[in-house]
Amino acid sequence: MLRTAIKKFSSITKGGESYIEKELIYGANNYSPLSVVLSKGKGIYVWDTAGKQYYDFLAGYSAANQGHCHPKIVEAMYSQAKTLTITSRAFHHNLLGETEEILCKTFGFDKALMMNTGVEAGESAVKIARRWGYEVKGIPANQAKVVFCSNNFWGRTIAACGSSDDPDRYKNFGPFTGLNFQIIPYDNIEVLEQALSDKNVAGFMFEPIQGEAGIVVPFTGYCTKVRELCTKYNVLMIADEVQTGIGRTGKLLCIDWENIKPDIVTLAKSLSGGLMPISAVLAKNDIMKVLVPGSHGSTYGGNPMACRVAQASISVIKDEKLVENSEKMGRIFRERISTLIGGQISEIRGKGLMNAIVIKSGKGAWDLCVKLAQNGLLAKPTHDNIIRFTPPLIINEVQLNESIDIIIKSIKEL
Repeated sequence: MLRTAIKKFSSITKGGESYIEKELIYGANNYSPLSVVLSKGKGIYVWDTAGKQYYDFLAGYSAANQGHCHPKIVEAMYSQAKTLTITSRAFHHNLLGETEEILCKTFGFDKALMMNTGVEAGESAVKIARRWGYEVKGIPANQAKVVFCSNNFWGRTIAACGSSDDPDRYKNFGPFTGLNFQIIPYDNIEVLEQALSDKNVAGFMFEPIQGEAGIVVPFTGYCTKVRELCTKYNVLMIADEVQTGIGRTGKLLCIDWENIKPDIVTLAKSLSGGLMPISAVLAKNDIMKVLVPGSHGSTYGGNPMACRVAQASISVIKDEKLVENSEKMGRIFRERISTLIGGQISEIRGKGLMNAIVIKSGKGAWDLCVKLAQNGLLAKPTHDNIIRFTPPLIINEVQLNESIDIIIKSIKEL
């Protein structure tokens, strides 16, 4: 049974069956990866155990915006690993304050809370919003509500599952009745206003572009309208920039496309350049002040190695002008791929280097991803007929055009 499952896509990585077999035998079956077994990464490329090179057009779900194993970030990690890696927050250390300063000044906020994973950042934002709702807005005890959008994705903890309307996320993990979350349609201002008019709403958490939903881009001006309504009804605007942030969409933050400022922003993924889990919650001072000693924390959050790595990761984004490159390369990508619309592709959408294609009925996204891998490019479906393309932001025009050639070739071979 196991070997039958392994052999289905064994041709992608020659000799990779033994690695996959061990995962199937000893690992939890909570993912369905392509049958490619990777062993090395450098820049925009990854290699499998047979030595085959691929363009990486997933970049660890945008964790490796700076490219795989960026030497500056690796050196920062290595240097700090020999010096001091963990203190917990029982003591101060020499890197936390300066890292928080870099985060605040880079992204334009007053306070930073460092955590580890993206979902921890989301959980932290929800906790902050609730406490702010009680202590500042005056919501009655245990009645604070947080509003989310349909098809959102920010993780798989109980709170994240409870905010989801996707059965794959929440089925048989309930009950969620005590969370007091409300789910409304994305990209719908009228319904949003109805929801926010409830005096018990503390926060509205949303993605400026929905990633796992299939790179869903709202109408131009959506974020501005969200800001206006949150201000009108005294609700915290929480921008989930875990996937869209740090240059991915051609701006430092995706919300920068509309030049507005949320009350809270969550960051993760490429905050570490793909080397380790690092996340952060950024907020205005009058919001973050609701956290006091004992109210929230993490053993590893803001540890010395995470701080050094985050500093290097942000420096690479700035020094190598990766935000600007993302915007430029993204335009080229969409211009070339748009020539395929009308054939097997019905739509190309995105901003910067966060893009997706929608495949017409017939062959599915999985089949195309297998064909792409066979031709030397790795990507992953977000739905049955949608494929996300998010290469590292360091990609240059020659590499981009070579990658597009592979995509076009693979589509024609379907």
